[in-house]
Amino acid sequence: MSGGRPLRRGWTTGACATAATSAAYQALLTGEFPDPVTITLPGGQQPAFALAFERLEEGSATAGVVKDAGDDPDVTHGALVLATVRPGEVGSGVTFRAGEGVGVVTLPGLPLPVGEPAINPVPRQMMGEAVAQVSARHGGSGDVVVEVGVEGGEQLARRTWNSRLGIVGGISILGTTGIVIPYSCSAWIASIRRGIDVARAVGYPHVIAATGDTSERAAQARYGLPDTALLDMGDFAGALLKYLARHPLPKLTLAGGFAKLSKLAAGHLDLHSGRSQVDMERLAAAALQAGATASLAASIGEANTALHALELAAAEGVPLADEIAGGALGTALAVLASAPIAVEVLVVDRAGRIVGSAGAL
Repeated sequence: MSGGRPLRRGWTTGACATAATSAAYQALLTGEFPDPVTITLPGGQQPAFALAFERLEEGSATAGVVKDAGDDPDVTHGALVLATVRPGEVGSGVTFRAGEGVGVVTLPGLPLPVGEPAINPVPRQMMGEAVAQVSARHGGSGDVVVEVGVEGGEQLARRTWNSRLGIVGGISILGTTGIVIPYSCSAWIASIRRGIDVARAVGYPHVIAATGDTSERAAQARYGLPDTALLDMGDFAGALLKYLARHPLPKLTLAGGFAKLSKLAAGHLDLHSGRSQVDMERLAAAALQAGATASLAASIGEANTALHALELAAAEGVPLADEIAGGALGTALAVLASAPIAVEVLVVDRAGRIVGSAGAL
């Protein structure tokens, strides 16, 4: 809910590409584009999509759908998703190509082979089923080449993590249900998992997971790791750690700001400000553990912010950031359980300085 009304759901790039493919193939077979075009999602829903682009040429048909992500802050909201369908070789089935604005896989570890267009398995399945349905209705062979493109996709990809996943040239065509649920953050968590998969496949012995850009830059400068060894954890510490527990890497550096890592030290696995808060009483107790006087601990417990608490401790030479790093390390190791991963935690201030640490690699 937002402002007393339910948030509006939207459609994935995979659903839009499927609708465009269905319309283009029907036009290729019949000479006419269906508008709107109805598709069937994996869950059985049958949404209808209006066409924003139509082009019928000798031997090919192209249809386009504008992506509506609902109330989700999706970078591809409003993008034009295009599908061009051409006849394929007899018996070839559905073959996929990357059009302008859709990336190509260049690193192992993703659910697609290197060299393939970045069209994920479920969207491929959806498009294949749409082609089969159109073939059954209009007498087609089902042997087609589907080229999927996204207008401005290469620019949009700069606002995603595709380059770190080894996807170059554009965005990915994503979605497992066809439906975008606002603020579900499923795409972010999926990117964390794919980043881990790529790091494992490439054979990186060490990765960095950070809560934000400043802490990421500080940790990367410390170790000189490539961008593809950086995991955009953000607030999703739990998602990262739980996936690493099942798919371990040798070494993990967790880097973050003092406030975020104080939440992790308190046992919170979702570090978003709307879902967890800094516990000032815990900070006061941590300060005592780090050698603070009772008077300083009391001041820290009454501090306005976590930053204020850190400043109070630093002024008295109390290593509060180290204590918080140790607590965050304990939480991380508890989630990782017996996974064979060496872990360290780095606390980074707003100026990009490492002010606390725990663990060893």
